[in-house]
Amino acid sequence: MDPPRTSHLSPRKKRPRQMGALMASSPQDIKFQDLVVFILEKKMGTSRRAFLTELARRKGFRVENELSDSVTHIVAENNSGSDVLEWLQVQKIQASSQPELLDVSWLIECIGAGKPVEMTGKHQLVVGRDYSDSTNPGPLKTPPIAVQKISQYACQRRTTLNNFNQIFTDAFDILAENCEFRENEDSCLTFMRAASVLKSLPFTIISMKDTEGIPCLGSKVKGIIEEIIEDGESSEVKSVLNDERYQSFKLFTSVFGVGLKTSEKWFRMGFRTLSKVRSEKSLTFTRMQRAGFLYYEDLVSCVTRAEAEAVSVLVKEAVWAFLPDAFVTMTGGFRRGKKMGHDVDFLITSPGSTEDEEQLLQKVMNLWEKKGLLLYYDLVESTFEKLRLPSRKVDALDHFQKCFLIFKLPRQRLDSDQPSWQEGKTWKAIRVDLVMCPYERRAFALLGWTGSRFERDLRRYATHERKMILDNHALYDKTKRMFLKAESEEEIFAHLGLDYIEPWERNA
Repeated sequence: MDPPRTSHLSPRKKRPRQMGALMASSPQDIKFQDLVVFILEKKMGTSRRAFLTELARRKGFRVENELSDSVTHIVAENNSGSDVLEWLQVQKIQASSQPELLDVSWLIECIGAGKPVEMTGKHQLVVGRDYSDSTNPGPLKTPPIAVQKISQYACQRRTTLNNFNQIFTDAFDILAENCEFRENEDSCLTFMRAASVLKSLPFTIISMKDTEGIPCLGSKVKGIIEEIIEDGESSEVKSVLNDERYQSFKLFTSVFGVGLKTSEKWFRMGFRTLSKVRSEKSLTFTRMQRAGFLYYEDLVSCVTRAEAEAVSVLVKEAVWAFLPDAFVTMTGGFRRGKKMGHDVDFLITSPGSTEDEEQLLQKVMNLWEKKGLLLYYDLVESTFEKLRLPSRKVDALDHFQKCFLIFKLPRQRLDSDQPSWQEGKTWKAIRVDLVMCPYERRAFALLGWTGSRFERDLRRYATHERKMILDNHALYDKTKRMFLKAESEEEIFAHLGLDYIEPWERNA
């Protein structure tokens, strides 16, 4: 490492705070007695602080030179709420009540209006919270959001499973699903992005002023939020839930192997129940759909974490029997910390022989068939070698070898009884996806298969903000015209100039 550079100039001494230069307000000049402001010099500088102090006092505001327990409003610039709280702790001021923590934009608006203006979400500073604690902390009592810095991209927001706005996000999830059924992609994305940003908020929205400055909330979205605040529900969501087409598509797509085209066909033929579909002799079903009907009750019930962990043990046992040096990682929602899911995804990679990798999934299928653990499988061969990297489609499927299967999980592999199991049943059908990727692509594949809205926005961010193309295979820098190597997810985030976000904070 190079030694630190030394300057030929003498080191600058830190200037003492020039508090004396700030003259206190005289009592007769104060118009708003109940409001006591302290302007934080940190990251603002002495000159700007003095300038704002004088302007505010001319307008009749009481601005204190020193922090005291009488201060009701602390104003800061380029600081988060957490930054201000840390500074307050160092000062050891015991205030009788916690002052409001506000961005300087609030004070500037007050000065412009010549009176105190209403504090909204865009003014209030974000107070961070450590969500790694196993206990559910609950929402913050006041919107602590410096909406100033909430990104439109999910990959720049930390979204845990603690959703404080579920009444709104559930509504937007339903509306997005209905748009997906109707193949209205633009509206679907509008509702998905609204739900995504609301899930990231560390407080509950209780009035429309709390939505000010939050990205991805257009007029239509805000109209729905306002209706829910006032009436407790959305008339549009209620209409969708009662819509025959939505109900039918929701039911049909719950069958493994049934997509939108098949659902449309069945709906147009007049079917509204699965029993009618199954009894219709003119219909032919794919092998996947037949398996979907055969194990329907198990597959529509949620997979618990205990069931996912039991499957994980069996997957690793089978993989390591043929490829002892393989890495097997559970991905998807369970990697993001979810306790329930609809299937279990695994990424498999090995630094060893390529030939062994190519044959691995088929060998695992053969082993499980012999043991009676395989109810259905569809092995999709790799097209990776033919791929022109990287894909320009944000939601493009990857080209790795993969296997979509229905696994027969024996009851004795579980440590405890599961609520979704019928009494006396000795096994449960569980959807499992296995993905085999080349070792040098493991970081990109792991990032992609961890999933959620987060990963889609990560690709969108790469394209629009960094002039790069990201997919499950690679990261390409269009400016440098080169592929960027990465051994880990952290390195991919670093290439994109983003702070690393843990999997459990990607529940967007």
